[in-house]
Amino acid sequence: MSRSAILDDLRKQIRTMERGTVATALPVHPLLAPAFPDGLRVGSVYSLSGSLTLATALLAEPSREGAWCGVVGHPDLGIEAVAELGVQLDRLVLVPEPGRQWFGVVAALVEVLGVVVARPPARVSPTDATRLAARLRERGTVLVATGPWPGAAADVQVSGNAWGGVGDGHGLLSGRRIWLDVHARGSRPRQVSVTPPGWTELPEEASTTSEAASA
Repeated sequence: MSRSAILDDLRKQIRTMERGTVATALPVHPLLAPAFPDGLRVGSVYSLSGSLTLATALLAEPSREGAWCGVVGHPDLGIEAVAELGVQLDRLVLVPEPGRQWFGVVAALVEVLGVVVARPPARVSPTDATRLAARLRERGTVLVATGPWPGAAADVQVSGNAWGGVGDGHGLLSGRRIWLDVHARGSRPRQVSVTPPGWTELPEEASTTSEAASA
């Protein structure tokens, strides 16, 4: 897609948002529904710590339905792995190293993108969080912070992983199950398990590791 076509598409999205026709929630892959049963509420921030795979998997359904998405602050992100999750690469904007301009970069992206996955700075001030939250609500964008975020609509943390594959302790890994602790605003804390898109589901009783993987 040419640069002019990309800009035209982004302008159309802006005009659509200005007309107030954006849905109240963005869809998530059915495999991720146990953690996000109502989808991703537009104008909200979600904190998801411990798995970049799950964070980027949240981009799959919105991008498939035509939304532009972005990833900020993850220079080690594997594009092939992202594509295998179902994310449409021709609707993906990457900013691997935002540096000290993190807030400005993210604030600019939420003006034109539907969902942004971003590694937050070590400390996010309440003032910056409030300013960005206002912009998210205004534009109807979702921010998925891959780390702690003050006032997030939901705080999701990896509490365990189970892996499976061909052979006994060797071979290619093909199965995965991730256990999550979910603390959603206004709801009781709960624990759920999910399987990232593209992986084989393992049984609930699969043995787990308590380490929070970053993958």
